[in-house]
Amino acid sequence: MNRLEQFRDLFREMDRDTRLRWGMGIALLLLLAVAYSSVSDALSGLSRKRVVRESELMELMQLKQRYFNLKKESERLANRLATVKSDDSPGRIMEEAGIKGKPVQIRPLKGEERGGVQEELAEVKMDGLTANELVNLLHRLEKGAKPVALKKIVVKSRFDDPAKLDVTLTLALIRALQTEKR
Repeated sequence: MNRLEQFRDLFREMDRDTRLRWGMGIALLLLLAVAYSSVSDALSGLSRKRVVRESELMELMQLKQRYFNLKKESERLANRLATVKSDDSPGRIMEEAGIKGKPVQIRPLKGEERGGVQEELAEVKMDGLTANELVNLLHRLEKGAKPVALKKIVVKSRFDDPAKLDVTLTLALIRALQTEKR
């Protein structure tokens, strides 16, 4: 006799009420197992959703920070564009930011129009600058009130005095295009 037959004999020997209770107990255990499995699946699904949402939230926070930084930079550029007057030129800006007592040659170049802005170009040549003077000049141009872009810079050291630099800048003054009102 194997175990299955022993279990069947034991089941047959029980009275009807005991069999019913055992059957209800087994059915209750199966129902609890199914309910536990369903709840466990639901919780693991919610856990996966939570992890995905947390990563999306982190990405959105980074994008929000980037947006505010770009908005701040855009407002700063718009304010700088608003400070440009009609009589401003790259030569004038160079004279304001330039180094006093150094010879400066300014030659206007043909400007360009790009995406709603006009670039007024000039080539600026300066001889006999020190590296510190060049750094200070570039800092004043970059951080000044007027929107200026350096298109090209050529720095050459002198043969007779290597500490002195000859600098050629292509400087662009950026101004908003005037829209015609009709």
